[in-house]
Amino acid sequence: MDVIKTKIEGAYIIEPRVFKDARGYFFESFSQREFDEKVGPVRFVQDNESMSSYGVMRGLHFQRPPFTQSKLVRCVKGAVLDVAVDIRKGSPTYGQHVAVELTEENHRQFFIPKGFAHGFAVLSETAVFQYKCDEFYHPEADGGISILDESLGIDWRIPTDKAILSEKDTKHQVLRDFDSPF
Repeated sequence: MDVIKTKIEGAYIIEPRVFKDARGYFFESFSQREFDEKVGPVRFVQDNESMSSYGVMRGLHFQRPPFTQSKLVRCVKGAVLDVAVDIRKGSPTYGQHVAVELTEENHRQFFIPKGFAHGFAVLSETAVFQYKCDEFYHPEADGGISILDESLGIDWRIPTDKAILSEKDTKHQVLRDFDSPF
């Protein structure tokens, strides 16, 4: 796998080596040994999957300490714009984001470390999204930043006035009103 550093320390784009022939393709989607060597030691404990339609936006989610999560995400069907926002107090990149298109064709993965809010927008008719977490989900630690916060400067590449959001995601605060627990 190739690991690409992003403009924000700790967030990485991961490109697996894909082997294609007349039968289709094969790639190793995760190797603990190679991940530890190239990204760092992270022990994933939970895998999740979601299916969404075009225009769905999920996020920007995080878990508060002591249940913070790192995530390794990928899109196995369709296409999404995946975004991580640095919400670590005192970070030189606080409030900045990294956006990467994840598709079933490019096989890219995105590693989001602890201290980031994470979300995505579905760009294709439907998308199946998978992610590994290094901490179990704890509802009492759930938090979020508004996915529609214009001060973040995120180009979601879909018409956000027609976006499909959960009721919970419509209630998240904007970054300027946020008191980071990180």
